[in-house]
Amino acid sequence: MRNLQFDEMALYARVAQLGSLSAVARERDVPVSQVSRTLARLEKACGARLMNRSTHGLSLTEEGRTFLEYSRRALDTMEELEGAFAERTGEPSGVVRVAASTVVAHYPLVPSLEGLARRHPRLQVEIEAGDRIIDMAREGIDIAIRAAGSLPDTVVARQIGTLGRSLYASPAYAQAHGLPRHPEELARHTLVSNSAVTVLNEWPFLVDGKPWTYPAQGKWRANDTNMAAAMVLQGLGIGRLATLVGDVLAAQGALVRVLPEFVDLRPVPVYAVTGGTRHRLPKIRACLEYWTEWFGRG
Repeated sequence: MRNLQFDEMALYARVAQLGSLSAVARERDVPVSQVSRTLARLEKACGARLMNRSTHGLSLTEEGRTFLEYSRRALDTMEELEGAFAERTGEPSGVVRVAASTVVAHYPLVPSLEGLARRHPRLQVEIEAGDRIIDMAREGIDIAIRAAGSLPDTVVARQIGTLGRSLYASPAYAQAHGLPRHPEELARHTLVSNSAVTVLNEWPFLVDGKPWTYPAQGKWRANDTNMAAAMVLQGLGIGRLATLVGDVLAAQGALVRVLPEFVDLRPVPVYAVTGGTRHRLPKIRACLEYWTEWFGRG
């Protein structure tokens, strides 16, 4: 075991994360046989089978899970060592893996990358976009951008902005159907709703200073926030979108706000979440500081 190399451990951790030898081979631009031989060397060094291979994919054995845990510890230690020396040069570097919902990744996050590259040219960012809740440690995520009222004590969270939700429609929809002047008029309009998180279909308003909720029944429904935004942009109907997205598109003229004088935004904090002590790494800290500025501009 003393002859194990960090790159071999990193490869093993990536295979465990992606669940595919071919995916890792494509990432590294090497033959699948080379990845397979590396795994065989690791298993020989450990004297145990680390992964079960079948037509259904890869699964870790009990020994494989143990090896993965120690591999991640070793890789984290190496990253901390690299970070300590990077601090002396004053220039953070390395790959930062970021998880965000599809809609947040597509709109606020991707447009921020050009400025991040100018400020920290040696940083590389890999985005994991999706609406599902992820296990940061298991999936190797450095930063998760989440909107939530509360978070578990096991993570370190830095607020980088706020997120509200409001109603939007495309200019084409507004021209063809007009826009409601009161929340009660939504019953006469075509709506876009969320099929996965149904609580988002309880649209909150303030009418005469009092809370009032409209239960949105969408003719068009999507289980993905980015797809819902695409439906609204297409002119299919009125939808409730995150203001981080909708306000940007409204400023560009791609959307118009609907009932802004009635909508209860109900803003919640947007956090950049990190696990353990990773927020101390220079590359992570650089991203956190930059995104705090970026999201704060809105």
